[in-house]
Amino acid sequence: MSGRVLITGGAGFIGSHLADELLEQGYQVRSLDNLSEQVHGPGGRRPDYLSPEVELVQGDVRDPQAVRAALDGVDSVFHFAAMVGVGQSMYEVERYTSVNNLGTAVLLEALIERPVGRLVVASSMSIYGEGSYQDAEGNPAAGCDRGRERLKARDWEVRDAAGRPLSPVPTAETKPPTLSSVYALSKYDQERLALMIGRAYDIPTVALRFFNVYGTRQALSNPYTGVLAIFASRLLNGNRPLLFEDGYQKRDFVHVSDVARAGRLALERPEARDQVLNVGSGRQYTVREIAGAVAEVLGREDLEPEVTGKYRVGDIRHCFADITLARSVLGYEPRMPLAQGLIELASWLEGQVACDRVAEAGRELAVRGLTV
Repeated sequence: MSGRVLITGGAGFIGSHLADELLEQGYQVRSLDNLSEQVHGPGGRRPDYLSPEVELVQGDVRDPQAVRAALDGVDSVFHFAAMVGVGQSMYEVERYTSVNNLGTAVLLEALIERPVGRLVVASSMSIYGEGSYQDAEGNPAAGCDRGRERLKARDWEVRDAAGRPLSPVPTAETKPPTLSSVYALSKYDQERLALMIGRAYDIPTVALRFFNVYGTRQALSNPYTGVLAIFASRLLNGNRPLLFEDGYQKRDFVHVSDVARAGRLALERPEARDQVLNVGSGRQYTVREIAGAVAEVLGREDLEPEVTGKYRVGDIRHCFADITLARSVLGYEPRMPLAQGLIELASWLEGQVACDRVAEAGRELAVRGLTV
């Protein structure tokens, strides 16, 4: 296939890998990105990792003129521009809502005037809140909110209304959203707006719910990026990884190359239209396991994780992906094993400088009463 594709947020971590995937398949790629300091550092400079074949337009997705100019001559759009991070979203409410919600609205108004052949929007596993659970008999069961009193008592696991512990199971797209953070709310707004306008104006639209994406090019100095990059930043600076709760929270970690391929498939597969699809590895790991694995590949096993016993408002206990639908609709199959992905990451990290701002971010949350 071929054609010109616009990626909003295309100079970032996932967007740049998606650009590489599309270029390899013969597409022309344009990126609209504001090169924000939190992600790219001061100076607003084009990142070295961004392919020279990518046409970079520096601009804000909330600027109607910039968006309309970026859409000129474009056949399809990936909307990846967003503020990311659960914790920060709980006190930078205006900025998250502005970039994520208003930015999406501005893009969609421009697409109403100039429709494209396909719109793919990046959603998030965060919209699920807690993942799916079953009871001791194997029946689907809804968990109760853990509540501050239980969390203060270090009772971390999810229980049913009778107080019985539940077991986590893979989360499918049919699970109703439980929006426990401003970030989650904004991502749900992005996917719903995109699908709504897509149906109304006959713009084929797909929403991809990304789980925990990791890989090269993550913003190591951004304390609100993915947990795996945060652990790497701590270890590179000779600091122990910090684990909230007891570290046994279960998550799905998916390599960015698999996510980029899923994005391309969502663009190319006609049957993906109007679908909402999980994109993960289909496997589960505890956060404690991940911290240990990152320390091992970086040769810092001496820096054992520090279990804080604290809880962040907006966090959830367990959530990992059921990718049955993505397999069926997209023909998606994860290819990068975690061990191999971490070796690749460690090799890339050798040449990186990371400012460890995790403690600073933790103080921000604590001052606002957002940690228990």
